[in-house]
Amino acid sequence: MSAPTSEQSKVKHSKFKQKFKQQRLPAWQPILTADTVLPAFFLIGLLFVPLGAALLFFSRSVQELQLDYTECLSINHTLANGDARLCRDVIKDNPAELCICRENFTVHESFEKNVYLYYGLDNFYQNHRRYVKSRDDKQLLGRDDTTVSNDCNPFATDSEGRVYAPCGAIANSMFNDTLRLFEVQESGSTELNLLKTGIAWPSDRKIKFNNPPGPLNASGAFKNNVKPLYWTKNVYDLDPDDPNNNGYKNEDLIVWMRSAAFPTFRKLYRRIDHNMTGFKFGLHIGTYYLEVEYRYPVDSFGGKKRMILSTTSFLGGKNNFLGIAYITVGCICLLLGIIFLIIHIKFGKRAVDQLNINQNTPYSD
Repeated sequence: MSAPTSEQSKVKHSKFKQKFKQQRLPAWQPILTADTVLPAFFLIGLLFVPLGAALLFFSRSVQELQLDYTECLSINHTLANGDARLCRDVIKDNPAELCICRENFTVHESFEKNVYLYYGLDNFYQNHRRYVKSRDDKQLLGRDDTTVSNDCNPFATDSEGRVYAPCGAIANSMFNDTLRLFEVQESGSTELNLLKTGIAWPSDRKIKFNNPPGPLNASGAFKNNVKPLYWTKNVYDLDPDDPNNNGYKNEDLIVWMRSAAFPTFRKLYRRIDHNMTGFKFGLHIGTYYLEVEYRYPVDSFGGKKRMILSTTSFLGGKNNFLGIAYITVGCICLLLGIIFLIIHIKFGKRAVDQLNINQNTPYSD
C-alpha cells in the first residue's frame, strides 16, 4: 500500500482545518443521568471526608504557642511617674530610639523536635497589586546597581539620585524587630540559641537572589547605593559576620520579599538550635520570656505583632483550613447524593427508558 503523497496530505490537512474552524469535528458529549451523576457524588463524598479528617488530624497534631507583643512595655523607658512606657509610643515619638521590652510566657506541654520561631503581622496587605510589583528582580540578582525598574517608584532613588539597595516598597517595609528567647531558671536566665540560616526557600537563595561582584561594603559591591528610606542599617550590614548570609542573600530579606497572600500572615524568623543542652528533643516545659528590640511600627495600618513557636507536620505548619474544606465539600456531596437519590427513586425514570422513547411509548406526550 503506497504512502500518501504530499498533495494528498495537504488536502487532508486543509479539510481538517476547515472542519476545525467551522466546529464540525466529531465530538463526544456526556449524557448526565442519575446512573452516572449519583455515583460521582457518593464517590467524591466518600473520598473527601476521610481525606479531610486525615488532613485535620495532622494539622491539629502541630504544637503551637502564640504571644502578642504589640502592647509590650519598655524596660528602658519610663513615664514621669515611673511607670513603663509602651514601646509603640516610644518609637512613634522617635523612630530612631531603641526600645527593649520583655513578655513572659509558659510552655505547659513539651514541644517535639523541631521547633520554629515565627513572627506574625495582622492587617498588613502585602497582597496589594502595586506593593507586590514594587521590586527589581535584576537588582536582587546582583546584575545592576546603577539603574532600577520604574516599578520601584517612589522607593527607587533618594533626593540625590542614588539608588536604594534594595529598592521598592516591599524591601523598604521589611520587618526589623529583633526577637530573643530566654529560659527562666532558679540561677537566672539562659538565652536560647536561634539559628538564622535555613529559613528561606533553597530555590530563592540559589536562583532569585545574588550579590553584585566585589566586597560587601560601601566602597565595593554597593558603592553606588544607599540604604532604603526606613532601614536602620545598610544591606551589607544585615549579617556582617556571615558573608553567605549578607547583602541580597540575607535570609531574613529573602523571606520578607516573598509576599504573603493574606493580610494576616506569619513568616519564619529563626530555628531553635536543638544541639543546646536540654533542648535536644524539643522545647521542654518551663517558664520563658521573649525579649524584643522593638523597631517595627504597626500603628499606621492598625496592625498587631505576634511571636509564634511551632512544630511542623509533613504538611507544613498548623493550618486547619484545608482539612475543613475537604470535609465540608465531601459532606455537601454526600448530602446532595442522598437528596438526588431519593428524588430519583420517587420520581425518576430509568436511563434506558428515557433514551428509547418513540411514538409508541407512554413518554411521547
